[in-house]
Amino acid sequence: MPPTPVLETPRLVLRPVRSKDAPLIQRRFPRWEVVQWLNANIPWPYPADGAATYVAACLEAMARGQKAHWAIIPKSGPADLIGRIDLWPDDGVSRDQRGFWLDPEFHGKGLMTEAAERVTRYAFCDLGWPHLWLSNAQDNHASRRIKEKQGARLVDLMIGEYVGGRGPQMVWLLRREDWLARETNA
Repeated sequence: MPPTPVLETPRLVLRPVRSKDAPLIQRRFPRWEVVQWLNANIPWPYPADGAATYVAACLEAMARGQKAHWAIIPKSGPADLIGRIDLWPDDGVSRDQRGFWLDPEFHGKGLMTEAAERVTRYAFCDLGWPHLWLSNAQDNHASRRIKEKQGARLVDLMIGEYVGGRGPQMVWLLRREDWLARETNA
């Protein structure tokens, strides 16, 4: 992948994660309502150095061109990150190419939908990817709604491993031509 660019939406700036984001991530991220539906590889309870370790891994992955990691910053404040969104190429195995989380204080305002739309535009229009594999815990209704709004098609239901335990995982396919057609008709 190319270097992670700065992306903008009407209400957000998505900028590459940087080392100094670790303290804010450490403060905003380790909340049950944020982590319960995320991958079981996330340590829980979240350790005191969890964000620093995570940000270091993000910076390494970006330097190797493996993933893009963005901090989500609202244009109208606060002037620091309120969440994160990531994008990575299809590896042909995992059937997942995007992940995100948002501080619960900012839920219900359409901000993650806006961030997901902008990252999707980057994947399809700038990188030229033909599709995005997306997944979520079946009980994560907010994440599911974002995929439905984007026009993704549910293609599989399997068992996933989450911080909150095992449970049904929904696998979605968002094809570039379907997303572009939806954008044209909007």
